[in-house]
Amino acid sequence: MVTGGAGFIGCHVVKRLIRKYPAVRVVVYDALTYAGNLANLADIEGQPGYVFVRGDITDAAAVERTMRNHDIDCIINLAAESHVDRSITDPLLFARTKVMGTLTLLYTASRVWEDDTGGKLFYHISTDEVYGSLGFGERPFTESTPYAPRSPYSASKASSDHFVRAFGETYGLPVVISNCSNNYGPYQFPEKLIPLVINNVGNNRPIPVYGTGENVRDWLYVEDHAAAIDLITDRGVPGETYNIGGGCELSNLGLVKMIISLTDRRLGRPKGASDGLVTFVRDRSGHDLRYAIDHSKITAELGWRPSTGLEEGLEKTVDWYIGNTGWLDNVTSGEYMEYYDRMYGGQ
Repeated sequence: MVTGGAGFIGCHVVKRLIRKYPAVRVVVYDALTYAGNLANLADIEGQPGYVFVRGDITDAAAVERTMRNHDIDCIINLAAESHVDRSITDPLLFARTKVMGTLTLLYTASRVWEDDTGGKLFYHISTDEVYGSLGFGERPFTESTPYAPRSPYSASKASSDHFVRAFGETYGLPVVISNCSNNYGPYQFPEKLIPLVINNVGNNRPIPVYGTGENVRDWLYVEDHAAAIDLITDRGVPGETYNIGGGCELSNLGLVKMIISLTDRRLGRPKGASDGLVTFVRDRSGHDLRYAIDHSKITAELGWRPSTGLEEGLEKTVDWYIGNTGWLDNVTSGEYMEYYDRMYGGQ
């Protein structure tokens, strides 16, 4: 059961599992909130092994019913509110989904699997943001880096991680956690930086950049992340944590400039045509300076490493968004645009 399987990362994981393991039933359990979209899974509809269940992870009865009806032996938990800006405006929603939702999944799994945990796995996907903020020149996060969340988003995620570990220790639930860096690629909701820039360049809209754009992130192509999730599901050791990073650190401003250049080129525009769209806006509260991931553990123990460089991944991403304007138009209407205008319209 892949919770949040109709979302950005989830849809890539589900498609990989369906195509690679035709004998396995993959149940997508998703509430279809604004970022969950069945259009993300349209190309596997009707495939043997694919099942969709609309449900909320905070609904214990629905979770238990789904687990029992489909004889679930593995939960990959990707259901999450995922945008830091939204967590600042509505922290209670993030606590409900990430903390209470994860706790509900854990408690239900511990009850359903109570008599037999053999061959079972509860796999919780987390973020590098739980580790806090790095300074320039500091060593990347490792699995032993102490937690130091600095936003409601990362605090709610850190709390859910702690509950996962607690259920492993207290109830003997077979659990594993991975903490990933910033994902990007096709099907990402366009409130996130990379698709936002592509969309705004295409429509000649201002591109908001927080502060001076100096904040640094490590970028991970979503297909590489899906491959790591597949590997951890198959070979990860219960009780362990694995960091998953792309090895592609870049400042936000540097990233924005790369995307503008790639998008202009793909649209047949002169070099520098959209450079003037960059608009610096008031910095986000508690904006972490830098994230960086040391993924040497998963490389050494499971043999995974990122295979997609940043420029290659961005080229694939730009091409996908430009080639899928219908998908983009459908998700950039209504509530999303109202939210966008609230966040950036007055700056």
